Amino acid sequence: MPHAPILTLTLEVRALVAEPIDIGVVGRGRRRVVPIMGGTFEGHGELNLRGRVLSGGEDWQLIQDDGVSEVDARYVLEAQTGETISVRNRGVRHAPADVMRRLLAGEKVDPSLVYFKSSPIFETSAPSLQVLVKSIFVGAGERYPNEVVLRFWKVE
Repeated sequence: MPHAPILTLTLEVRALVAEPIDIGVVGRGRRRVVPIMGGTFEGHGELNLRGRVLSGGEDWQLIQDDGVSEVDARYVLEAQTGETISVRNRGVRHAPADVMRRLLAGEKVDPSLVYFKSSPIFETSAPSLQVLVKSIFVGAGERYPNEVVLRFWKVE
C-alpha cells in the first residue's frame, strides 16, 4: 500500500496589502484586485533564508455568488542575499456567508473559520533555491485587514 505524502513547512510569507480595487461583476462573479505593497518572508528547514516581498504584486480575485473566492496572486520575493523568486499562487477561499461578508468588508475574522488553501508555483534562477522549482508545494493562508500570511509546505 502506498504511503501518503509527508508535508514539510518550507516557507512563510507575510504580505502587506492595500485596499482592494473593485472591478465589479464580470462573467462568473465579482472581480477584485488586491495590490501587494511589500512584506517579509522566512524559509524553514532546507530553505534557510529570509527576505522581503517586493511591492508591485497583485492578487486577482473572482468572488462567486456563493461566496467562494478564486485567488490568483503573483509577486516577487527578494532574499537578503539578492536572489529573486517569482511566485504564482492560485487558490480557493470560502467561509460561512456572514464570515465572508465581514472578511470582504476588511474586518478581522478568525482565520480558523475560513478555508484558504493554495498551490504555488515558484520560479528562480538561483542554483541554491532550485528545490522551489523542482518540488510541489501546498499552501494555507490567513487574511487580515492589511496583511496576508501564507505558509507553504513541500510535498515529500
